[in-house]
Amino acid sequence: MMETLAMPATLDLEALLNAHQKGIWRYLRALGCETAMADDLTQETFLAVARKPFEIRDAASTGAYLRTVARHLLLKLRRRAGVEVATDEIDEIDTGWTRLNTDDSGDAMLAALRDCLRGLDEEARRALDMQFKAQASRLEIAKALGFTEDGIKTLLRRSKAKLRLCIERKVGHDQ
Repeated sequence: MMETLAMPATLDLEALLNAHQKGIWRYLRALGCETAMADDLTQETFLAVARKPFEIRDAASTGAYLRTVARHLLLKLRRRAGVEVATDEIDEIDTGWTRLNTDDSGDAMLAALRDCLRGLDEEARRALDMQFKAQASRLEIAKALGFTEDGIKTLLRRSKAKLRLCIERKVGHDQ
């Protein structure tokens, strides 16, 4: 039997938003949401929390609960759209987020990412920029940079792995 947590008589939604909105939005982006989808799901997360009983304990527990709500909303949306969901990948991102974000806002990871991007060569930065900012396909990136499609696939995979390792080192040292 699940225990229902009692919500305080007055939920300070504004304070909750101020404390956690940026982190939830960044978390959803880390899970692969486009900007507009992250905006919508962040809003839906806080609306769901306003409607459903919830006990605010401490910032870490509250952040974890909000991420769980956001993750479930994302999975529900993707399943409704008929998109196959790789929950193991989402679980891995969630685990990494929890381990690397001490303040739950994503600020440390974002700063580390910016720093780590400077350590990549120009081709890798351009390829990542085209993939994530321009939403270009691997074929489009390959043509623009003079690579084969397989070559871009390898470049992107290696660049992401290098960024992941760099971020883990930088953020891990802050803890």
